[in-house]
Amino acid sequence: MVPRILPADVSGAAFLMQRELQWFEVLEDKSPPLIKSLKFEVKEDKSSPSKSLELKETKERSGKTYWGVFVEQRKDLVKEAGQWMKETSSSCSVISTLIFTVAFTIPGSNDRGNLVFLKGDSFLVFTVANALSLFSSVTATSMFLAILTSRYAAEDFLHSLPRKMILGLTFLFLSFVFILVAFGSALVIVLSERWKWIYIPITLLVVIPVILSAILKLPLYVEMVESTYWPRLFRP
Repeated sequence: MVPRILPADVSGAAFLMQRELQWFEVLEDKSPPLIKSLKFEVKEDKSSPSKSLELKETKERSGKTYWGVFVEQRKDLVKEAGQWMKETSSSCSVISTLIFTVAFTIPGSNDRGNLVFLKGDSFLVFTVANALSLFSSVTATSMFLAILTSRYAAEDFLHSLPRKMILGLTFLFLSFVFILVAFGSALVIVLSERWKWIYIPITLLVVIPVILSAILKLPLYVEMVESTYWPRLFRP
């Protein structure tokens, strides 16, 4: 069996398992048909050096395919990767659910039953951002729930689970951005009549958390995307 080949820059057990599966695909594509269904070990006949290497079936691998041996040797990694996916998805789903449940009261006072700020540009920004935040958080929650209810089979870590995780994190970040924009718009609607310069501090209030979140999470996110859609071992 080919020993484990893992890059040092892959984060998380799930993406370690993904890289193992990618190597398996590469080796399988380059292997002859006999190796693809391998249930043998290669041994050299020392009594006759002129003979080529022969295949001798081992007792512990009897009746097992190459894939079966591959999965069996990595069952601990599969278990660890599944636990990593569950914990990450569970934590992220809590955050996306909190964003989903946040409901902003429409700002502004009533004038004969009509909202005073209903026609303002800030109110339009607030409404659109609030709607996009709701859509993004619901989508992110759906992705994380799909991960939590997955069967966590070894082959799922190649494409299915990583793609769901990437989509979930993408929509979670978008919901975070949109909820901050909606919050900033609500503050502008309420305070702009008293302080005309309120746009500047509110913009900073919204932008700074987004930038900090991007700086902290973007390297790992980019690594996950590259590992899933453009792995280094497939690059020219």
